[in-house]
Amino acid sequence: QVQLVESGGGLVQPGGSLRLSCAASGSIFSIYAMGWYRQAPGKQRELVARIISGGGTNYADSVKGRFTISRDNAKNTVMVYLQMNSLKPEDTAVYYCNAENYHNYNYWGQGTQVTVSS
Repeated sequence: QVQLVESGGGLVQPGGSLRLSCAASGSIFSIYAMGWYRQAPGKQRELVARIISGGGTNYADSVKGRFTISRDNAKNTVMVYLQMNSLKPEDTAVYYCNAENYHNYNYWGQGTQVTVSS
C-alpha cells in the first residue's frame, strides 16, 4: 500500500505561481512512476505531468514550458512537486497526486483545489 498526501493548492491570480507537494509513504519501493492529474468541473481527469523512477518526465501539451515536475527520494518518503508558473484560468481544477507501481496499480491522493482567478 502507498499513501499519498497532497498540499499546496489555493487561489492565485492569472500569471501567478503555485507549488503543489505530494508525500508518498508506505510501500514506496514499489513505485515506478508518480504524477499529477487534474479534473475540472464537467471534464474527465487528465494527466498533467509524470515522472518515472529513472527520472524521465512527460507533460501535457497545455502545460509544457509552464509546469515542472520533480521528485525527491528520502529514506521512508518520496516527495513529488509540481511547480506551476504562468497560471491561466483554464488551469483551474482539482489536482490529484498519483503513484503507479510496477504492476500498473494506481494510488491516488485526496486532491487539492487550484483556482486561477482575478
